[in-house]
Amino acid sequence: MSNAYHSAPSAYDYPLIIKQLLNRAKTVSQAQEIIYADKKRFTYSEFFTRINRLANVLDSLNLDAGDVIAVMDWDSHRYLESYFAIPMSEYVLQTVNIRLSPEKVLYTVNHAKPKVLMLNSEFAPLVKDYQFENSSIEHIIWLDDNGTTVEGVFGDNQSRVIGEYETLLADASDEFEFPDFDENTIATTFYTSGTTGNPKGVFFSHRQLVLHSMAEAATLGMLPDKQGVSYGDVYMPMTPMFHVHAWGFPYTATMTGLKQVYPGRYAPDTLLDLIINEKVSITHCVPTILQMVLKEAQDRDKSFDGLKMIIGGSRLTEGLAKAALAQDIEVYTGYGMSETAPLIGLTEFTIDEPEMSVDEDITRRCMSGKPVMMVDAQVWSTDNKSVGTGADNTGELVLRAPWLTQSYFKNDDAGTELWENGYMHTQDIAYMTKDGYFKITDRLKDVIKSGGEWISSLEIETILSLHPAVADVSVIGVPDKKWGERPVALIVLKPSHQDTTADDITAVAEQAVAKGIIPKYGIPSEFQFFDDLPKTSVGKHDKKVMRDEYNEQNKG
Repeated sequence: MSNAYHSAPSAYDYPLIIKQLLNRAKTVSQAQEIIYADKKRFTYSEFFTRINRLANVLDSLNLDAGDVIAVMDWDSHRYLESYFAIPMSEYVLQTVNIRLSPEKVLYTVNHAKPKVLMLNSEFAPLVKDYQFENSSIEHIIWLDDNGTTVEGVFGDNQSRVIGEYETLLADASDEFEFPDFDENTIATTFYTSGTTGNPKGVFFSHRQLVLHSMAEAATLGMLPDKQGVSYGDVYMPMTPMFHVHAWGFPYTATMTGLKQVYPGRYAPDTLLDLIINEKVSITHCVPTILQMVLKEAQDRDKSFDGLKMIIGGSRLTEGLAKAALAQDIEVYTGYGMSETAPLIGLTEFTIDEPEMSVDEDITRRCMSGKPVMMVDAQVWSTDNKSVGTGADNTGELVLRAPWLTQSYFKNDDAGTELWENGYMHTQDIAYMTKDGYFKITDRLKDVIKSGGEWISSLEIETILSLHPAVADVSVIGVPDKKWGERPVALIVLKPSHQDTTADDITAVAEQAVAKGIIPKYGIPSEFQFFDDLPKTSVGKHDKKVMRDEYNEQNKG
């Protein structure tokens, strides 16, 4: 006997497509605000109308379902509108990482083959000499905040520019009926900024982004008010909207109807002004941005009034966590990757917190998190078997969740490798605690092998970050004739501690050895001091560049 049921003839099938994220906000959040830096302020009611107008502009371009529309912009109201209008019209949104090198930016555009480019005037120089005769781009929509005109910018290709964004919206109808379609339709694509080779394109379906938004809201909603999200919160991204959908938060914030603030280009003074003036209460960023706003606030003698901040992308060190808490930032860790949409893990807090010391609390906040709802996270050995719990049982973190990219765009071989044996391989080395926290100890490509023993670069960085003179630190493995590899520490000193020596910092590592926290061979054999450290386009330490530069300096 079949267990299948039969729907009523007129029952609504309810596809999980992005337009459904707007249902609640359309009913209850019409008067809520959306703000773009100091440039624009409007209500959700106007936002819904503007989505309709953008959809009508796109509809006039004779595009086909599945065509790609690329966006090159800072974090703006325009970006938020494109997050909805483009995929809701059954097109694919490509969020272009404008912090890649010009060659890599153009590679991602050529690879994705967009029909339409929404281009901020500030990036016009990058696109100006683009070889349009070999290009998929048929239409350019001009985005501008500075009164920059498009006349003459593209020479013979000027006819591709259909107009300026706000003018086009003003001339378009404010009514549009978004269709229903298959929830497995691709909604977005963007490119990972790997440190080797060309960037790889990931992609996500409507169903995946809806489920990710719901899981994000549910996970944060389970946390106490001090760390979680509630309806009175004010959201502002400090992770770019071109990078993993700004961690999915613009979708989640819109779905729940929060006040939203978009800062444009990330400048420390602008970010701090918006946090203070708009009463921003929840954000997310990489450690580099946190360091930036902490310094800005110190220079201006400002506090953050309990700002909730999720750190990801790079390791949150104990030293940086202490500095953030001291300035009244409720800082904790999230874990994810470009391939995971991104949310996989988050620090756990409970209403009835158990007794713990300050150091225990800092350690918890700096763990990579516990898996969020619907995530199956395991640690595997090299033979693809799950290992036990505890710091002695390290292996590769592998994942299953309903929102993970299913492959790489036009790169099936890399997709097959990513999903070997039915789990997504993160290439992160980790261990799992008995209560479900996982801790990333290194990237497979960054782990240091010295005298046959594995050394976690992240663990050594954590120890060195606790020295009061250290503003930033990265530990890399360099070739060594005797040991195979040895760790070298690259350090940025705080301005007030420029007379600190390598011996001063070595003492911190020696204390950690004495306490049994790290092995003796984990003490870096060399310390080098820099004004800043190389970063990737999304603010992570670029250890490949560091290793290459070190090896170049030490040839022979």
